[in-house]
Amino acid sequence: MKFGIVGRTEDGFFRYQGWPTLCKDENGVLYVGASGHRLTHVCPFGKNLMYVSYDDGKSWSAPIIINDTVLDDRDAGLTSLGEGKLLLTYFNRPWEFYNEGYVRKRTQSEISPLAWELFNGMMKGYESLPPEKNHAGSFVRLSCDAGKSWEPPVKVPVSSPHGPIKLSDGRLLFLGKEFYSDEYEKDAILVFESRDDGKSWEYLSKVETPENCQLNYIYEPYAVELPDGRILGALRMQSSKLTPDFTIYLCESEDGGKSWSMPRPTGINGSPPHMIVHSSGAVVLTYGRREVPYGERARISYDGGKSFGEELVISEEAPCSDLGYPSTVELSNGRLLTVYYQFLPGDSFASILYTEWELPERDSQKHWYGEK
Repeated sequence: MKFGIVGRTEDGFFRYQGWPTLCKDENGVLYVGASGHRLTHVCPFGKNLMYVSYDDGKSWSAPIIINDTVLDDRDAGLTSLGEGKLLLTYFNRPWEFYNEGYVRKRTQSEISPLAWELFNGMMKGYESLPPEKNHAGSFVRLSCDAGKSWEPPVKVPVSSPHGPIKLSDGRLLFLGKEFYSDEYEKDAILVFESRDDGKSWEYLSKVETPENCQLNYIYEPYAVELPDGRILGALRMQSSKLTPDFTIYLCESEDGGKSWSMPRPTGINGSPPHMIVHSSGAVVLTYGRREVPYGERARISYDGGKSFGEELVISEEAPCSDLGYPSTVELSNGRLLTVYYQFLPGDSFASILYTEWELPERDSQKHWYGEK
């Protein structure tokens, strides 16, 4: 394995970065979207950043700012659409969110006294914010020139940290959680499609809620199209009523996303999920583990997601549970590159890091989980 840094800011107040997404275009160029220039995990200062690599992740550009609104620009998903097109997804919360008691308490506990003054100064500034600037919701932006310029935001009814996927028939399929839509069932896991590169979206279906679960347990889904045409969906499930209480459920669609099987538990300790299909046909699932030992993990399926092999350690150097959201691409040599956010030992802030690794031999995967 090879470990490295995509982006790390060592000086100033605004050093925290999180929730990255990695994608690769048809020319092999790598792009990472992230939320950066932040005080901490929850603050109103976040901007959507992009890093670019032209050498399979050996080196990365300086951060490029895509979004810098007056609100917190979070969870930058990036999807390559081909022909130089990139689709960015992100979300904002209303300024009132940062004045909620639990948010203020958490933020104050994570930052210095001087940074706390910055936070409160921003809160006072929000009091004079014009209503049209308080635009909470989930959004996409399209670039037709490999990220050099971006079209205006388009609001979408769902949110997911890694965004939509492009299917083999050319459609974009967005498996996400309802987010400030004012039209669809609150917190539902919904599916939308776009046939014009994200300029417009149409409702397609809903994923049902498993027995003994509630919608507010289910977060941050992602999907992947399998070689046989099925679409495999993965959901973050988090509740003290579940074992483990931070885990992944899987569901499937056999009709292009119009209907879905009931989500089933995997027993995996960690979340949220990201998946790709390797050129070998293997499904690569990555996720963050937020219990000791902290770090990034992966599992491999050789049967289209019906079962997954034993847990693989992608990173075991994490000093705390504030980590994860790994996403993965296959490099030109067949190896894998996984990007995630994590604290480097000794740092008081999170950075965007990567691990380059390779698939284990199939015969070495001795333990299997899920349906046999």
